[in-house]
Amino acid sequence: MSRGRDQKELEKTVGYVFRDPDLLTSALIHSSYANEMKGKIPGIKSNERLEFLGDAVLEEIVSRYLFAAFPSDGEGKLTTMRKSLVCEETLADAARSLGLGEYLFLGNGEEAQGSRDLNSILADALEALIAALRLDGGIDAAETLIKKIILSHGCTDADYKTRLQRLVQQDGIEELSYRVIREDGPEHNKVFEVEAMINSNPVGRGTGKSKRDAEQNAAREALRLFGVRI
Repeated sequence: MSRGRDQKELEKTVGYVFRDPDLLTSALIHSSYANEMKGKIPGIKSNERLEFLGDAVLEEIVSRYLFAAFPSDGEGKLTTMRKSLVCEETLADAARSLGLGEYLFLGNGEEAQGSRDLNSILADALEALIAALRLDGGIDAAETLIKKIILSHGCTDADYKTRLQRLVQQDGIEELSYRVIREDGPEHNKVFEVEAMINSNPVGRGTGKSKRDAEQNAAREALRLFGVRI
């Protein structure tokens, strides 16, 4: 079994000190660790229940934000924007910005497979952390973190990926995709370089502290290539 770094470091990164530290611990326990520790730690549970709650809290906060920030947009566009903000990849990148993977409690098998950087595990852990914040500090504590690591990168006029996608759809081009071509640095402080591709042809390149930011910068370069005013 493997446990991560001192949780007090995570509290500093998050900007919140838990009144009930056990809540934070629970948010970091992957099911593989809980299963291996059954019988050794009485009553140990994984973060799955917290993940369930965190998913609902996240959706509520993101929905309220979009509803207020985009008063002219209809349900369809708001739903699309919300999906982009709460999808697994976005949440995993947000978790990486906190170095969340380094604090997880993992079973031996998951540790051996390098699962600390697995999108699904990181996204689930972030949702569990959001739930822990909601339970310990109320909706404001959860909302502060979500604004810091998700909504600050959110859907605005500067959402270059969305603008590029619309351009691609208008022109009838079949496929827009992104690929990571380089990543440097330690797990908690990586720099990604991403290439935007249309029908497998590179059209833009960008770097960032997360894959999401690098993709945005690649999309921005692609828009400039197509003569779009940024």
